[in-house]
Amino acid sequence: MAQRQDDKHSSKQKPEILSTDIVAQSRLFKIEQLELMFSNGEQRTYERMRGSGRGAVMIIACPDAEHFYLIREYCAGTHDYQLGFPKGLIDPGEDILTAANRELKEEIGFGAQRFVQLKSLALAPGYFNATMHIVLAFDLYAQSLEGDEPEPLELVPWARKNSEALLQQADFTEARSVAALLLAQQYLEANPDVFKQTA
Repeated sequence: MAQRQDDKHSSKQKPEILSTDIVAQSRLFKIEQLELMFSNGEQRTYERMRGSGRGAVMIIACPDAEHFYLIREYCAGTHDYQLGFPKGLIDPGEDILTAANRELKEEIGFGAQRFVQLKSLALAPGYFNATMHIVLAFDLYAQSLEGDEPEPLELVPWARKNSEALLQQADFTEARSVAALLLAQQYLEANPDVFKQTA
């Protein structure tokens, strides 16, 4: 009898962490060096960027059945403006949905009465131990909170039927936003009645 893939995964023995050291850090990042021993006796040194452990949220906010909201903001890593979905870190004491609602209010000036959690994504798991939770938001209402952005974010409404065109946009390149778009489209096509529900 064939072993299921998730059974194989759960029975795989993780390497033993022999030691950990912070080898570099800045105001935002810590680089951690791990000395590992694998189950076959092989020893290796790995480095990873240590996250806060809190995780982050990315939100696809749907004002109606035909549209969703994007933002355009400056990204220091690529030194350009990128189109993507609202996102941010989960603050201490917040759960995923509380953080999602706060980020919406800070970044697009709307809150939401209903949420659907789609999937939690790992970000470069070979090097980074952070998680991004992808969330759909419905039944929006106007409410703003002050965020920490250095300049106002550009709110960009987008028609769902034009999702293919969005994938071709030169400034829509962030992998997390691309994954969120595909996950949202898959869910909304399979659950069209979600827009008829109420909080």
